[in-house]
Amino acid sequence: MRHLSFFLSNLTNFLNFLFPFLIKIPSKSLPVQIKTMVSLASRSGRHLQRYEQGYRLVVGCIPYRYKKSQEPSSVEELEVLVISAQNGQGMLFPKGGWENDESMEEAAKRETEEEAGVIGVVGDKLGPWHYQSKRSCIMHKSYMYPLLVKEELDCWPERENRERRWVTINEAREVCHNRWMREALEEMVRLHPQAQS
Repeated sequence: MRHLSFFLSNLTNFLNFLFPFLIKIPSKSLPVQIKTMVSLASRSGRHLQRYEQGYRLVVGCIPYRYKKSQEPSSVEELEVLVISAQNGQGMLFPKGGWENDESMEEAAKRETEEEAGVIGVVGDKLGPWHYQSKRSCIMHKSYMYPLLVKEELDCWPERENRERRWVTINEAREVCHNRWMREALEEMVRLHPQAQS
């Protein structure tokens, strides 16, 4: 049993080391076994975290799809993916810290894959929004990207800690507990033709 514990802890460290390199490889190029292992490793810690003028930089995505087809015809046919907060209270869109070794877009896609288990194509950047962390006095500057979902993963790093749910725009307005995220949703619907035409 001791050897198994040692093996698993070293495997996690090894996957955390490989993750920044493997995430840059298109997922279709990876064998299924490696793709599954990479999807089970999540970044942790804040040692690479970006700050700007005292604000912690946060990025994320508003994952969306069309109910009936990939041909959009109205906002009513648009669904967005919300996930449960880590504490289990409320729903939100996937987001997290933007780290020094990645672009803003890469960070948004990584956070979305880690927290919601979806992969897709990002649209134009939305934001910024400024807010104070509920857990500390740290101020955040956040940006969001619309993400047209192309793939839903069966296994992803935070699968055990989060529920994911497809909802309509109106349902998202009701269940999303962060005001700035609701504002991001409204900006996506208002400014991006792929989300409203």
